[in-house]
Amino acid sequence: QPWSWRFHSADRVIRSVAQPLTLSVCCRVSCARPQTALVSVTEIMEGVVEVDARPSAVSTAVILIALLVPWTMFVACTWLLSFSVHYASPHWAWVGCLVCFCVPVTLVLVGGRARAVGKSPVPWYFSAGSSVAAIVFGATLGDMNYWFNAQPFYDIGTMNAYWDVNPSLHAGRQHMDAGRVHFADGVRIDESKAMGFKNVDTYCVAPIVDQAVNLSRPSALSDWWAVGLNCCASGASFTCGDVGNPKARAGLRAMRDEQRPFFRLAVRQAQGQYGIAAPHPLFFYWMEDPSQEILGYRDRGMDLFVKSSFAFFVLNTVLVVIVVTGVSQLMPVKRRVAMWLE
Repeated sequence: QPWSWRFHSADRVIRSVAQPLTLSVCCRVSCARPQTALVSVTEIMEGVVEVDARPSAVSTAVILIALLVPWTMFVACTWLLSFSVHYASPHWAWVGCLVCFCVPVTLVLVGGRARAVGKSPVPWYFSAGSSVAAIVFGATLGDMNYWFNAQPFYDIGTMNAYWDVNPSLHAGRQHMDAGRVHFADGVRIDESKAMGFKNVDTYCVAPIVDQAVNLSRPSALSDWWAVGLNCCASGASFTCGDVGNPKARAGLRAMRDEQRPFFRLAVRQAQGQYGIAAPHPLFFYWMEDPSQEILGYRDRGMDLFVKSSFAFFVLNTVLVVIVVTGVSQLMPVKRRVAMWLE
């Protein structure tokens, strides 16, 4: 028989045997087929139907990048804006955070190249998005940590400490650089001369005096003031700091620039009401041991930095697990059956 007749006969035999056979496969067809459909072997062999092949697992290197790069960005920005770099060179601290944005840009470019060669770019894009979020959140948290904890610690650390200060003998202009002050025996707070200035919060002040001095006399001088927030309910009462502690006889300088103007206004009200002269008022938080409070600023700042870094790492790890699982299971790569059979 001619070879052409033999070929066509063999082809008819194969089709007659293969046509009735069906396979249940997960597929995506251009027509409106369901996800799970009965597809004939003939359709598969002719490439009419494309079968989805699950991609291989995301590489360990990509997973490590997704885990560590965003976390490193968060730690770097939080540290730059929380501690000494921000205090010594605030502009360079912010520049350092801006430079960190080069990392997510690089990750996006790498993801684009991965997509061009047929690999999934999702882990790279995820790492880029996480890095951007890490930089923004790290910078915000670091700046807040600096203003509330690190800056008071550094400011007071650069100022002088004085001992045995008697308000009746030492004027405020003699101790303008005072950060910590330990007062002489017999020094107390005159709660009867307390005053509060209301501006959302109540800014409370009370003169620090020697027990032997009577502030009721005309033109009494007092440059030393104990201060606090929302601790002088009726003006004449003063419960700020360690006022009730008989061992308290020291003050830690109030360093908040945004608060000092309101404390000065409260002092002016006290001057008008009680006739007290305060040409160079100095503001202190009344306490027993200022050194412990200073160390508390440092410890709170470091504690916030460590806990936030750990929390971000845990959150990012959970998100990486979700993304990697999705890439491995929910993002099929289309291959023709001819390639699949190979």
